[in-house]
Amino acid sequence: MSNFILLADAAAAEQGSTTGGVIMIIVQVAILGLLLYFMMIRPQKKQQKQLEALLSTLAAGDSVLTTSGFYGVVIDVMEDVVIVEFGNNKNCRIPMKKSAIVELEKPNAEKNA
Repeated sequence: MSNFILLADAAAAEQGSTTGGVIMIIVQVAILGLLLYFMMIRPQKKQQKQLEALLSTLAAGDSVLTTSGFYGVVIDVMEDVVIVEFGNNKNCRIPMKKSAIVELEKPNAEKNA
């Protein structure tokens, strides 16, 4: 067994230091980690912050698009629940979570004038 270790040490000395190879692998993994962060994680967090800011400005009368693809008008806003009216039918009012809203369009006073 000790002969095998001596041969491995001799082969490593012939090829040069193996610590340089280990350091290169660590550097490559770090670079891939940074790329993963800047290409996937950071943009998703930025989009999530924008959606949270959008939902914090939610008010009655706003037009919304839900995650299921329905367009509606907000009737009432509570802490986590929003009552949305769908279509022209005034009886179709559905309570839903704020997180189910994907897009928000504020009513523009200039369009109505």
